[in-house]
Amino acid sequence: MIARWQRILLLCILLVMAAWLMWQWPQSPWHAVLGALLPLGIYLMVMAVEFVLMHLTNRADAAPRARQLQVISAWWAEVWVALLVFCWRQPFRHQSTPDWLPAQATGKRGVVLVHGFMCNRGLWLPWFAHLHARGHAYVAVNLEPVMGSIDEYADIIEDAVRRVTAATGQAPVLLCHSMGGLAVRAWLRAHQADGRVHRVLTLGTPHGGTWLGRFSRAVNGRQMSLAGDWVVALQRAEPAGRAALFTCWYSNCDNIVFPATTAALAGADNRLVEGVAHVQMALDAGVMKDCLEEIGRA
Repeated sequence: MIARWQRILLLCILLVMAAWLMWQWPQSPWHAVLGALLPLGIYLMVMAVEFVLMHLTNRADAAPRARQLQVISAWWAEVWVALLVFCWRQPFRHQSTPDWLPAQATGKRGVVLVHGFMCNRGLWLPWFAHLHARGHAYVAVNLEPVMGSIDEYADIIEDAVRRVTAATGQAPVLLCHSMGGLAVRAWLRAHQADGRVHRVLTLGTPHGGTWLGRFSRAVNGRQMSLAGDWVVALQRAEPAGRAALFTCWYSNCDNIVFPATTAALAGADNRLVEGVAHVQMALDAGVMKDCLEEIGRA
């Protein structure tokens, strides 16, 4: 569903840009080009506002505050990474590489990949070749309904875990970006599945909610409000020791999940990554290397 929405939105934007160019070019080519680039300008501005809000909010956070140069660099990187993910990989390439469940077990643990808010399995495309080459079976889920409750994703994750476990004979590692980490925690709560997962790796997951959650109109977006009712209830329902299953990467330049330490989880192995933005974190070479090493040690 999210792929369809993103294709339609991208097509509408391109059609409007083309129509403006054709209409204005005879009068003023300069005016035509500037008008056609307006959607890109709005995108850059919205992204910049996110980073400004993040940097201001992080003043009171326990994580080391990013330097201004780090913030600018993360903004520029996120501009290009988000365009690649939301305008190409998710709308057009999300089904280009299928899940890999080898008929004969490789002796390696499998991986379940769980994306975040307004994403699909296309987010993980660069990971698939690395996992395959290392012999790790994998299933990358699509969480739907897109704007439904996070609790509704538990059965989707349950099915993926069962498939990977059946293919490998071992409890899998769950790799999660953003909201995906909360979806896995909701799955653990719903299915009491602590003994059926080896490790949970989260990248920029708003374990304590996020400051931006207050502005969402989606059900799952509101559930991710900073210290909101849903995340508080989730934490209270978790048994002592569950957090020890988690390794959580968080960043002082995360433009979606902030304050920064809301992406850390009390009792988990929390790892700060400096100067990396939100979507960028799922594709950052250093984070990917660390995660693959964790999966390999599992």
